[in-house]
Amino acid sequence: MNLALLEPSTASFLKVASLAGTYNYALYVVLMMIGFYGVIAKKNLIKQALGLGLFSTGIFLFYISMGVVEGGTAPVWWTTDEAHLLKAAGPYDNPLTHVLILTAIVVSVSTLAVAMALIVNIQRAYGTIEEDEIRAIEDAEHPGEGVI
Repeated sequence: MNLALLEPSTASFLKVASLAGTYNYALYVVLMMIGFYGVIAKKNLIKQALGLGLFSTGIFLFYISMGVVEGGTAPVWWTTDEAHLLKAAGPYDNPLTHVLILTAIVVSVSTLAVAMALIVNIQRAYGTIEEDEIRAIEDAEHPGEGVI
C-alpha cells in the first residue's frame, strides 16, 4: 500500500498500527538480550544459568507468537450439534511451533536443572560460584597448565 496517496492522518495511523502489531517481537528481543547480558557479563554461575533461562524463554515466546494467526483458533475438531457436523472452517493457528516449543521447554528446564546441580558440585569443590575465583583457584593449584 502506498502511504503517500493517503491522507496524512490515515497514513500515520497505518504506521502506528503496523508498529503496534509488532511490539511483542520487540519485547521478546529485549527479554533475549537481558538473558544474553546475564550469560556474558555476570561472573556468578547461578546468574549465568538464570540468564540462559531468560534467553531461552525469549526465544520460546518469539517462536510461539510467530505461529499465531490473526483470528485463528486451535486446530481442534469442533462440533455444532448431536450430528457431529463440523463448524465452518476458519483460520487456524500453526500447531507445529507450539509442539516444537513444548519439547524445547522440557529440554530447557532439564538443562537448567543439570546446570544447577553442577553449580552445587562446583560450590562444594571450590567453595565459591564466582567464575573468576574458580579460575584463580585452578591457576594456583595447577600453574602453567593454561586452564580455560
